[in-house]
Amino acid sequence: MIGVDVGGTFTDIVRVRDGEIETIKVPTNVKDTYKGVLAGASEASAGSAHVFNHASTHGLNALITRRLPKIAFLTTFGHRDMLDMARALRPPEAVTNPHWRRSFSDVSRPIVPRYLRRGIKERLSAAGKVVVPLDEQQARHELEVLRRCRVEGVAICLLNAYVDGAHEERLRALVREILGDVPCSISSEVSPLALEYARASTTTVDVICKIIYGNYSDRLRKGLAELGFRGDLNFADCAAMLAPVDVAMSQPSRILFSGPAAGTMACAHLGRTISQPNLLCADVGGTSCDISVVTGGEPVVNTSFELEHDLIISALSNEVVSVGAGGGSIVRIGPAGELRVGPESAGADPGPACYGRGGTEPTTTDAFLLMGILDGERFAAGRSRLDPELSKAAFENLDSRFQFADRVRFAHQMALNNVAEGITDVVVKNGIDAREYSMVAFGAAGPMMLPAILDHLPLKSVIVPPYPGLFSALGLVSADQVHADKRSAYRLLEATAAEEIDAIYGRMEASMRAALGSDAERAQFVRSFDGQLVGQVWDTPLVPVPAGTITPDAVGQMITNFHDAYEQRSGNRFSATPVQGVTYRLHAVIPTDKVAYPAPARRTSRDQPRPRDIITLRYLEGDEIEAGEYQRAELLCEDVVTGPAVIREPLSTTFVGLGQVATIGTAGEIVITRVTD
Repeated sequence: MIGVDVGGTFTDIVRVRDGEIETIKVPTNVKDTYKGVLAGASEASAGSAHVFNHASTHGLNALITRRLPKIAFLTTFGHRDMLDMARALRPPEAVTNPHWRRSFSDVSRPIVPRYLRRGIKERLSAAGKVVVPLDEQQARHELEVLRRCRVEGVAICLLNAYVDGAHEERLRALVREILGDVPCSISSEVSPLALEYARASTTTVDVICKIIYGNYSDRLRKGLAELGFRGDLNFADCAAMLAPVDVAMSQPSRILFSGPAAGTMACAHLGRTISQPNLLCADVGGTSCDISVVTGGEPVVNTSFELEHDLIISALSNEVVSVGAGGGSIVRIGPAGELRVGPESAGADPGPACYGRGGTEPTTTDAFLLMGILDGERFAAGRSRLDPELSKAAFENLDSRFQFADRVRFAHQMALNNVAEGITDVVVKNGIDAREYSMVAFGAAGPMMLPAILDHLPLKSVIVPPYPGLFSALGLVSADQVHADKRSAYRLLEATAAEEIDAIYGRMEASMRAALGSDAERAQFVRSFDGQLVGQVWDTPLVPVPAGTITPDAVGQMITNFHDAYEQRSGNRFSATPVQGVTYRLHAVIPTDKVAYPAPARRTSRDQPRPRDIITLRYLEGDEIEAGEYQRAELLCEDVVTGPAVIREPLSTTFVGLGQVATIGTAGEIVITRVTD
């Protein structure tokens, strides 16, 4: 099996063959991303693989940077400004700012310029009845305008189309007739849900992704075939669930955020392997720390996510919160003389000062190098050398009254405080007890930075997984193949609703079984619904629904399940208040082979490992301290390393602090805990 996680700087590749895990890291080809993937695939001998699972930030980066194709947006006449109005909400930090503007409005960088947003004369009622018939002559006129504008794709979102998509389907036929074979997405297929703006936003992003990923996936398939690959090509979605390439490309908006989601899935799979069901996952890269939660062995999943404020995608996604604290976070002096770390980052180019690529501002990586935790001579498996003199000069050039040692020490402490604050926010938001959770520290900088969090938060432990620098790619060989469908229908949950709800699930399952073919026999069908207390305007998502025919008793169980889920999320229970179903969801889960972590050998004697070297650490507390230096490959199961210590491996460094102890677990993980009296 091969898993590939395409990032903005590097492409991470994991190959699992005969139970052995091998990792490969190649530079990402920014202009032609597929070329970097194929180069890594060739190195990983993709021709002999039976599964190739893929995650990418390609489309996400295009949206963020606005390197977008020219598309059009069709909606009901009088509502062409739907995309610009969005939800008419401001983020908290902009509530009192009269100059704030939405990042994708007509005054800044619109996703679709206003002249390409066209109104179509038609109207359906909320019950799906035709109020104004579709005016095909007027629609043809608008499409002729778009043809002359040479648009590359069309998004269609008509009011109330989630109830009946007939008008959208006819418009799509007219698009093909007049504009030819351009990508076209309709909201009744992409996001058949209530709330017009979320449908419109999702559908617009979907057609953009069809253009971006269409050529990419075709070239990737062709290149893999030339390498001899004859297996299954899957793309991960925003919840790190796998879908065959053709299914993924039919609605590619679902795969936008797959990279960060894969890291959460890797944590969940590792947690099940080592009997750690409750985990806080922290992926520390160069720019940010991405934090997510696994409870009871399963990631916390949302029904939508934001790419930017108000740029919404209605798709299941692992809940990931980003904090501006990474290895490249820049250390600066604020207007009051205070020392700040992040959220600005030096990125990969020019990178931290110690990279020697022209960066002059100090970063957290420079701090760890000066402290002695990083080995500048063997950085990135020996492919790079870090220059501590450049780091020293960068800190010395700060306009600050702090002594040099304090600058480095405070930079380290502030970086930790930023992450600790972000984790605390996630803990409070999810209503969990940090004392019942361990943290998985991964990403290139996670094992180096995060064990010290044990001095800030009452976590059970910090776990450094195998291959932490490429751990997200391991999530791509830790997931099942999942097909999903959903339908919105506002319906009071009562005995008389059983037949209608059963019909909704029946239609979705019949359609899904037909699409799956022979795979339907081994698929597990899982139902859920999003509901709300009558009078509410927000939903409680993914409430379990009983299998089998939906009877009045099953509806009663749905109501009970809703109140249980509502209480779990909000801490309150309103059993006397009626419940309204909003969205009904169906998943077909097809089990796939997953990576297995081989257990490391055990030491034949009772002797504990000895450090390969003794190194000096500076600026941690005040005085210099000595620490043992270990190689992770030499540590065996149940070995114990007492801090302060540094454990090195080719693409990561683990720092075990003073008063901490590290134990090697049954899957090769490093479990770091506080020393107890």
